[in-house]
Order: sequence, then C-alpha cells, then structure tokens
Amino acid sequence: MKRVITYGTFDLLHYGHINLLKRAKALGDYLIVALSTDEFNWNSKQKKCYFSYEKRKQLLEAIRYVDLVIPEENWEQKAKDVELYHVDTFVMGDDWEGRFDFLKDQCEVVYLPRTPEISTTQIKEELGK
Repeated sequence: MKRVITYGTFDLLHYGHINLLKRAKALGDYLIVALSTDEFNWNSKQKKCYFSYEKRKQLLEAIRYVDLVIPEENWEQKAKDVELYHVDTFVMGDDWEGRFDFLKDQCEVVYLPRTPEISTTQIKEELGK
C-alpha cells in the first residue's frame, strides 16, 4: 500500500482544498492529512481559524479522499510522521516549493500546483469587504 501525507490548516474548506486532496490521493492508496491544531496555528503561525480543530477535522474526515486525519502540532514533526506512518509520498502545495526537500531522503516529495483562483485568504478578504 502506498501512503501519502499532506499538511494544512484547511479552514473555510473550499474546492481548492478538495482539488489538492483529490490529486494527493491519486498519488497513492492511503491519504493522511496532518491538520494544524488551533494552538499551532495561533502560537506559530499567528493565524486564527474560523472553525475549531475538531470541526475542521470532522469536515476532512467526511471527504472520500481522506483516510486518516492526525494533528499537526509543530513544524518539526514532519520527518517523524513520515517514519511513524510509513509514508511513501509527502505532498504540499507548490507555494511551499523546496521547503521540504530535506525529506527526500525518507520519501518522495511532491509539490502540487494550487488552484489559482481560490484561497482561504481571498475568501476572508472578500467577506471582510
């Protein structure tokens, strides 16, 4: 079984997120999503989420491409997760290109193009008008 992992906040879930998850799942048989916790988002990213971790987790678990949701609690856990979950492919959006190449010794690293016309930041900006 080929295992794939991706990371993100997935707040205000939209079709760009779905596209990313669908393409990530197509790279293997089992998709793990490491979902940023509320504490990690606030303390490390200075990002306040609209939906709580538990609500975001529920949404992700309802998506057919997602097999397992785990908490992302810090930047450093990626290498440990790859080992712990026997990951074959690490996937991120191409806005992170090159940032996770250090994992190439452990697994394949793939940067997928984002859906260009949509982002959570854009949605928040539009709603703030």
